[in-house]
Amino acid sequence: MRAIWKGALTFGLVNVPVKVYSATEDHDVPLHQVHDKDGGRIRYQRICEIDGEVVPYADIDRAYSDGEKTVILTKEDLRSLPSEKSREIDVVEFVPSDQVDLLTLDKAYYLEPDSSSPKAYVLLRKTLEQTDRTAIVRFSLRQKTRLAALRVRGEVLVLQTLLWADEVREASFPALDESVKISAKELEMSAALVDSFAADFDPEEFEDEYQAELRTLIDAKLERGDAVDTAETFGESEEVASGGEVIDLMEALRASVEKSRAARSAKASGADPAEDAEEGSDGHPSRASSKKKKSSAKAS
Repeated sequence: MRAIWKGALTFGLVNVPVKVYSATEDHDVPLHQVHDKDGGRIRYQRICEIDGEVVPYADIDRAYSDGEKTVILTKEDLRSLPSEKSREIDVVEFVPSDQVDLLTLDKAYYLEPDSSSPKAYVLLRKTLEQTDRTAIVRFSLRQKTRLAALRVRGEVLVLQTLLWADEVREASFPALDESVKISAKELEMSAALVDSFAADFDPEEFEDEYQAELRTLIDAKLERGDAVDTAETFGESEEVASGGEVIDLMEALRASVEKSRAARSAKASGADPAEDAEEGSDGHPSRASSKKKKSSAKAS
């Protein structure tokens, strides 16, 4: 990894030199646009509306218009702002970790100690762990003042930028204002359904199926040319039921609980739940069966 920013984390008189790294990366297959007739690459150009010339990115400044006048802001203007020149991550306050709304969490960064002795870094990390607090910090990055949450992930301090309060929309849905009666039996069955799906979360168990299928399609086109039948590559697509509410909530919950328990029982006995559920009660192939067909098609 390459550091994208260097500075110091400060709280009180404590100064912790750090390097900042992006903690996440995009795994999507890179695609670009082409002309459907001849496959020619489509490119975007920055063209000046006055002289019609293509302008290099290095020669582009920013501007603000109030509708009547326009103010041009050069790169030197922006670099002269006090916040932009600051290389400090200032701790504003330490708050209970459960008070940080997950909805406000944005981009994540790793912090690496950038000094001969990591003692101050480790001290802050252990303090956050023992007090179960999250540090709210303020810093400037890429011409923006940012608010962030500083927390612990394993042995590393993680800086996660926060959305500003006015960037989070209020949820207002008239349907939620209606009075809804939930019976004790419905709540009990719903809790049983949750319990039947209970597990420890392991992100490694999940895969981005769309990107995997996209790579399969690309590989097939590379090997066999453009004339590739998508149905032949992936097998028959699953039909996804849509529309309509579940009228009998209790029956739906009961069926879900029984299906989940049957799957777990089959798994415990060593049977293949996909084979046991080749055909659903409606006579159509089950979801597990469809996935099995897709896996076979991918292997071929």
